[in-house]
Amino acid sequence: MDEQKNILEIKELKKKFGEREILKGINFSVNKGDVVCIIGPSGSGKSTLIRCINFLETPTSGEICYKGEDVLKKYKDLALYRTKVGMVFQQFNLFNNMTVLENCVVGQVKVLKKDHEAARQTAMKYLYYVGMADYINAKPNQLSGGQKQRVAIARAMALEPEILLLDEPTSALDSEMVGEVLNVMRELANAGLTMIVVTHEMAFAREVASKVVFIDQGVIAEEATPEIIFKNPSNPRTKEFLSRFNQNN
Repeated sequence: MDEQKNILEIKELKKKFGEREILKGINFSVNKGDVVCIIGPSGSGKSTLIRCINFLETPTSGEICYKGEDVLKKYKDLALYRTKVGMVFQQFNLFNNMTVLENCVVGQVKVLKKDHEAARQTAMKYLYYVGMADYINAKPNQLSGGQKQRVAIARAMALEPEILLLDEPTSALDSEMVGEVLNVMRELANAGLTMIVVTHEMAFAREVASKVVFIDQGVIAEEATPEIIFKNPSNPRTKEFLSRFNQNN
């Protein structure tokens, strides 16, 4: 398989909660180095999709293929898969009883079986990268929201994933903290990291994404380059969403 093609492929992905169908047959692929931004109305299935990609939610049906292989057939240990397809959440999910450095070391030691010193060096590399190396002895409750999210990104990157999933990473932040997290995300994109980002930050999607996926009512209503999505969308629902979004922001 061409290394540049289909590092991740989603095939006919469906997800039900009880009788309620949230995802109704999602298909899209991600190439190495892509930045895919997923946008759409609240409740459209965006976060469910990204949680299914990382198997934090189990799909009802369909396939998720990483490097051409069905994840559930290839990886009996999903923790190992999640080191290759990392995740950054809305609510940081840091361990409050651990320091910043310990938060970035523990996964490497427990999942990757690294020795502590090697894990520390990798953690420090990414804490420097996100501008948090001066806070290695702080506990999460001593940090601002923007600082916590930067640590969460460093923690995910310390596992050195090939794909990074970000689920509305700025939604829990005060407006003045949003910029610092978006800057880190831009740097990661510029460095060539493959990313799938659920976001309401339309400027980020317009400027950084290689592809924008618009989800509405559990289906992909439109998938195109940012230029097409933001300047000349073909789907009336995309136009309506962006028009409504622009009026409210």
